[in-house]
Parts: sequence; C-alpha cells; structure tokens
Amino acid sequence: MNNFTLKLTKNLSKLRIISAYFAVIMVLISLLGLFNHGLNLGLDFTGGYLTEFSTQQSITQHKMSGLLTSYLPDSFQLSSADNGTHWSVQQADNDLSLKGKAWLSEFSQQSGLTITPQDSIYIGSQVGEELINQGGLALLTAVMVILLYLSLRFEWRLAAGSVIALFHDVIIVLGLFAWFDISFDLTILASLLAIIGYSLNDSIIIGDKVREIMKRTNDKNIDSIINQAIKSTIARTLITSGTTLTTILAIWIFAGESLSGFAIALFLGVLVGTFSSIAISATVPQLLGLTADYYHKKEQEVCQLP
Repeated sequence: MNNFTLKLTKNLSKLRIISAYFAVIMVLISLLGLFNHGLNLGLDFTGGYLTEFSTQQSITQHKMSGLLTSYLPDSFQLSSADNGTHWSVQQADNDLSLKGKAWLSEFSQQSGLTITPQDSIYIGSQVGEELINQGGLALLTAVMVILLYLSLRFEWRLAAGSVIALFHDVIIVLGLFAWFDISFDLTILASLLAIIGYSLNDSIIIGDKVREIMKRTNDKNIDSIINQAIKSTIARTLITSGTTLTTILAIWIFAGESLSGFAIALFLGVLVGTFSSIAISATVPQLLGLTADYYHKKEQEVCQLP
C-alpha cells in the first residue's frame, strides 16, 4: 500500500469515526425532543372531526387560520389544497358544539366567504387507540423479521451495525417531528416502514461487500477493507439515493398538503439512511472488534473439524 493510499485510508477512517460520534449526538437530541415534546398525534390517533370545505375565493392559509381562530373555540389543524380553495379542518374530540358541517353556514356569513361544504368525518378515540396498537405491532413485527434475517445472513457484528443504523434513522425522523411539532398520522407511520426497508437495503449492501472482501483478500487491515467496501458501493448508493430523493421531492411539491408530512419523513429518512449506512453500519462492526481475518479463521476451524 503506497503512502497516498495509506493516507486516504486513514482520512476516510477518521471521517467515519467522527460521523459515528455525530450520529450519536443527533440521536440524543432527537430523544430529548421525543421525551420533552412528544409527538403531535394527528386525528387518525386522537379521534375527532375532519371537516372539508371549499371556498370560491383563493385565500392564503394564514388568513384562513386567522378567521377560524376567531370563530372556533378550540385548537384545530388546518391544511389547504388547490391553490387555497380547498380546506381541511381537524378538530379534537372534546367540545362538539362546533363540529361537523353545521357551523360552516354561520362561519360563511361571519367571514364573508362563499363556502361550499364537502365532507365531514368523525373518528372515535377508540379507533385511534386501535390504530396506535396496530401501527406499533407492524413496526415491531418488521424489526423482529429484520433481526431474524440479519442473524442468519451476517456475522453478529455486521448485523449489529445494520440494526443500530436502522434505529438511528427511525429515531432521527421521529425527533424531527417532535421538535418541529409536525402532525404525526398514518401516512407518517407508513413512511417509517418504508424508511426501515430503505435503510436496511443500504446497510446490507455495504455489509455484504465487507464480507466479500474479507473472504477473498489477505489484507489484515480492517480499516482498509471497510473503506474498500464503501468506495466500491458509494457511486451506486448516491445514484439510488439521488433518484429516490428526486421522486420524493416531486411528491412534496406537487402532491399537496395531505402528503407533505409523508414526503418530509421519507426525504429525511433517505438522507439519514444514506449517512448511517456509512457512518454506523460500516463503522460499528470495527468498533465492536471485527477482525480482517474473521472468515479465514472460520474456514480454518471448519477444515479442522473431524
């Protein structure tokens, strides 16, 4: 190994270690947000009314929010579509005096807006509790199946790196939603399942490449092996992540307010998933003591068996 290659390997190794510590800091910040602020659970989980209506005039969301604040006694969440002519109002399940479509005619007279009621849906709190339980069960099942798969496919330290990277990605996304008080609904829960799959895919690719290099090389430097694995997969990872982010960005911009939270979660999940596949899944096995000749020793042990 020449001096330039040795220097490049050391620099990349230092960058990976620094990135791993940075990931730990980001996880701690995210956990702080989750414990202090909690998630802003949407109507799907809390129960309440979802009222939809359209206005003949196109107005800004800030103005509509101001008009509704002076009329509705309780807190609400407002979203718009169709250039400010279609509106959705989410209200918690407490005071029912101004719930449903009945209040829209009076609000239309007071505000001076031409309002056409569209729909009103009531979601009971019991349904919300069932959704929380089912969503949590879905996440737990996904994680358990992933753990089983990794334990069969990889050496335990490579598997541990992939699992830690997976938890890192989910916690970072949840922390963002907690800190910025973004509504957490069923579409966000669905995005978390997609993030788990995407994060695992990147981690498995690098882990598989590390295992492949360890089997066919006599290089005793674990730093060099991991860096080779990263360099041989980085182009594919960046291209895949780039095209995925472009698609998610299109959803974020053109799909409207109803899918903005879903797009935000996926966009952040792909970013941190790409980062964690290098900073965590490729670095943790080294920190846990993975040696460059692990698979060679394993083959020798198998050959020595009677």
